[in-house]
Amino acid sequence: MNLSVQTRAVTEDEADLRLDRWFRRHFPGVTQGAIQKLCRTGQVRIDGRRADAGTRLAPGQAVRVPPLLPAAEPPPVVHVFNPDIARELERMVLYRDDTLIVLNKPHGLAVQGGPGIVRHLDGMLDGLRTGSEHRPRLVHRLDRDTSGVLVLARTPGTAAKLAAAFRGRDVQKTYWAVVAGRPVPVEGRIDMPLLRYTGPRGERSVPATRDDKEGLRAVTDYRTLDNAGQKLAWLDLSPITGRTHQLRVHSVAIRAPIVGDVKYHEPDQNGAGSALVEGLSDKLHLHARTLDLPHPMGGRLVVEAELPPHMRESFKTLGFHAGPAQAPYRR
Repeated sequence: MNLSVQTRAVTEDEADLRLDRWFRRHFPGVTQGAIQKLCRTGQVRIDGRRADAGTRLAPGQAVRVPPLLPAAEPPPVVHVFNPDIARELERMVLYRDDTLIVLNKPHGLAVQGGPGIVRHLDGMLDGLRTGSEHRPRLVHRLDRDTSGVLVLARTPGTAAKLAAAFRGRDVQKTYWAVVAGRPVPVEGRIDMPLLRYTGPRGERSVPATRDDKEGLRAVTDYRTLDNAGQKLAWLDLSPITGRTHQLRVHSVAIRAPIVGDVKYHEPDQNGAGSALVEGLSDKLHLHARTLDLPHPMGGRLVVEAELPPHMRESFKTLGFHAGPAQAPYRR
């Protein structure tokens, strides 16, 4: 057993990797439960600060590794091409060139694996190799129940460039949401720091006080595009920062929780997490509509994604009129 504390630097090809996945890459014998316990007790730190298992890493960061059992050799990963999965993925493709692929991720498909998650996008990506020596890589993520634009890098170099763009806030993201309530004012900026918390509903992001050293600044611009009386509204949400569940928590903060959000709605907030919103699906109504990002080969790429079926039905029911997604373009 190694009884000494180690410090390891995050490499370029580990950009945007979750901390728990980083641990399993370097120490495959360590369980997920052990990693979470080490994080909860403060034994694992990034650049001297406490971190949770889902923290995203950046190149050059120093990870404090407490004494661990020696790493075992990981079992070989065998990737098998599945034509059915390949066809499913092809239906999601919005844009593709030699450097990247953009998908319209459906509601309900997890981006990465985790406890109880067997089927996820990361495990399907061999279906998008199309003869390339490199397997497409995730450079950002969406929640399982959030649909919309998701970017994949086709080479390690592209992955590093795109991860840096997301970290450096050089990517402009626009989400559409149907919310229970009508925000007052109808547009504005939410500047509310967040921190991760483990409670009865599992791991959550919660508002932090401004003097809480563990809280991370979170900023969202919002705009009301339409409304159905005072009960429901269609919001355009632009996250300036990229904290976990930021849009969902910020929507609750302005008393307009996202319809179908059973994790974050509050009991007195308009029935957003239940079937009380008559005639609407109880699925999460949050969609990554547009992504405007620097293209690795120069210029910028703008991609829009059509609404998922349950949100299209809700828009029809509520009388919200959304035009078709424009074709991807470089500028």
